[in-house]
Amino acid sequence: LGYARTSTPEIARRAGLSRGAQLHHFPTKTELVTSAVERLFERRRQEFLHAFADRPEGSDASAAAIDILWSMVSGPTFDVWLELAVAARTDAELRRPVADLTERLVDIVEETFRGLFPRPAGPNPFYEVAPRFAFALLDGLALERIHARDPNAHEAVLQALKGLARLVMPGLDGTMSR
Repeated sequence: LGYARTSTPEIARRAGLSRGAQLHHFPTKTELVTSAVERLFERRRQEFLHAFADRPEGSDASAAAIDILWSMVSGPTFDVWLELAVAARTDAELRRPVADLTERLVDIVEETFRGLFPRPAGPNPFYEVAPRFAFALLDGLALERIHARDPNAHEAVLQALKGLARLVMPGLDGTMSR
């Protein structure tokens, strides 16, 4: 339905809850929607970790991470996030909760990245910005995919991102411990 057309009575109806039960747990549409999106983010994080752990032995870790992230960012989860982010631009009630949710998402992404890819021994400024850089690029590709004429236009950019990761973060080629 999109954020603007979503209503809490419709959500309660689809969830099979009474309106009172829904209001008890989530008094406002903003609380309900941002809580649902936060739960979705955590579920997607767990899915990512499982997929990453199940990658083939000896595979390129950074390339696998990029492929898994793209599969997640290029689907309906991104559409939900995009809808919420755009709605927050003009909805004063939604703006602060979405900003807080965004901050928590960034923290989760950075924590996950640092857990999977240990800090390099020497100085590497790219390491500090790698999660945000990758997500900014993937978000842009996911947004572009909505209107792209060529459904595979993103492939060359993803290959470039993988090449960049190998170039600026040596040692993340799958030789790290699982």
